[in-house]
Amino acid sequence: MEQDYFISTDKNLFNIEAIQQFIANSYWGDNRTLEEVKISIENSYCFGMYTLEKEQVGFARVVTDYIYFGYFMDVIILEKFQGKGYGKMLLKTMLEDTTIKKLKTLALKTKDAHLFYERFKFSKIGDSPLWMSIDKQILD
Repeated sequence: MEQDYFISTDKNLFNIEAIQQFIANSYWGDNRTLEEVKISIENSYCFGMYTLEKEQVGFARVVTDYIYFGYFMDVIILEKFQGKGYGKMLLKTMLEDTTIKKLKTLALKTKDAHLFYERFKFSKIGDSPLWMSIDKQILD
């Protein structure tokens, strides 16, 4: 099957308006403004997923110190592209990225996607209904 998408960390490719609209209307987005999304992108290590024609498919960002810790945030697939496996491809690419691979601990919060993240070796943290992590310092 021919690959019909590409993933890039080039922030110049982002459709920030589409990203903001999705996030602002999500359960975690709290009506995030365009300016807030721009600032969060400027201060994060980000991934964009696109059609070959450069239409935004998905987006994710990692807040990181680039050595020990990375916090996965705003992992999204725009509505018209959902249910086609793009989320799995985006997360797989993120976890294989050289910057992310060297981090010792990865964390995220989710209200409803635990099974999705468990496929990628994220585990629940204690009794928290939200927090999940991959802790390589424990696993190694």
